[in-house]
Amino acid sequence: MDIAIVGAGAAAVGLLDALAATASGPGTITVFEPSPHLWRGRPYGPDLDTVLVNSPPALMSIRHADFGHYAAWLGPRGAAHLDERLGLPLVPRALYGEYLAHTAETASAALRADGRQVRVVVGRVTDAARSGARWSLRAEDGRTYGADHVALCVGGGTPQDHYGLDGAPGYVGDPYPLARTLPQVPPGGRVAVIGSGLTAVDVVVSLAAHGHTGPITLLSRSGVLPHVWQRPGGHRPRHMTVERVTALHREQGAVTLDDLAELLRTELAELGEDFDDLLADLLATGTEDPVQRLRRQLAAVDDPRYGRRILQETAHSVGPYAWRLLPEADRVRLRRHFRTATSVASPMVPVNAAALMRLLDSGHLTLLAGVRKAEAKDGVFHVRGDHDDHHDHTERTFDTVVNAVNPPPLAIPQAAGPLVSALLADGSAALHPAGGLVPADPRLHVVGDLSGGGPFLTSSIPATAARAAQVARTIVASGSRTPRTA
Repeated sequence: MDIAIVGAGAAAVGLLDALAATASGPGTITVFEPSPHLWRGRPYGPDLDTVLVNSPPALMSIRHADFGHYAAWLGPRGAAHLDERLGLPLVPRALYGEYLAHTAETASAALRADGRQVRVVVGRVTDAARSGARWSLRAEDGRTYGADHVALCVGGGTPQDHYGLDGAPGYVGDPYPLARTLPQVPPGGRVAVIGSGLTAVDVVVSLAAHGHTGPITLLSRSGVLPHVWQRPGGHRPRHMTVERVTALHREQGAVTLDDLAELLRTELAELGEDFDDLLADLLATGTEDPVQRLRRQLAAVDDPRYGRRILQETAHSVGPYAWRLLPEADRVRLRRHFRTATSVASPMVPVNAAALMRLLDSGHLTLLAGVRKAEAKDGVFHVRGDHDDHHDHTERTFDTVVNAVNPPPLAIPQAAGPLVSALLADGSAALHPAGGLVPADPRLHVVGDLSGGGPFLTSSIPATAARAAQVARTIVASGSRTPRTA
């Protein structure tokens, strides 16, 4: 059986690793990737050491259901990257990229030992067409490659230019890698960072760590900062589990948000904690002063209560499975709270939260919420937003604007556009109403951020690993039924 994997980031690594654990017999695996940073994707290529992995090691294993895989690879090196508040190693993303590369190379070696040929084609796939029981893929150099199954592992989209600033001098449309973009920022200049999520935190912390002395302002429509990770506790969920959700689905024929809330309520009640208190705190995310909320959350890193810890853990371990079972009305309800949900499920690490707090307290960093307009004029950037009282307006000027808005979930990456268009035109796939791509052919698979109907948290490594394992099983199970043709 011949398999084509389009893209060579984390999703492709998870798929290769899963195939190595399940595949057998001859065939070819062809991986297409134009980037020189094989296996790392956009987030985990070479970059500044201040750009950290934002999750504890247990949530960063690319091997499905093996939560210790990444930690075992990291080994003693983790001690040099310990976040003392969290009590766990938080390494530079480039080092995590080495883990992904090592995993991919180990899996490739195992597949070769099992009789498979694994090859990498440096370049994009621009077209794919079905021919009988086979696929024909065309690379950008005009060459064609055959496959029985095609797996799209093309990663996420590109950051949106909300204010039409692209091309203006001093505008940084995509900050990564920061090692390339931040040296372009004048060290004493006035910098505006569009966004207030994890990418914005990376930009601000890295600017300060590398000697930027000018004022920095976070521009945000919502003003919501990510939550802060808490030091892990010893409690393992007993009710908020995949097994319990599966049982509910079997008993009731459906699983609702109210069911999940009740599981969490029961979990917390056994610990002597109040679900309603946790819910009230979550709902205050968009209304509480963000600086005061950050200060309070930083002080609560060692809070003995488990509520938020359980919610964060199960958002990644249970969430991808439960999301598929929810009725569409409940999915719509959750999407309304997407900003809050992502800030809770993907918090910032304490070392970055502390750095942000110091910058805010010193006045080096400010937060401007309610931004309504930004434009380039007369060699500078003019930004208009609302004051906190929502009555007065302010206009500020900046020398540099860094776009730290995250790509929209389930967006089609620009580089994958021609291939996706070909698949849509051929009827091999369709666009999901909520975004992403849904295969219409059982020999086409999507792993990662582009997976239509996939998990609510699209950039989750556990969800990506789970999907990769599922696709690997599907491909291998079809092997005996897939006819081989020339």
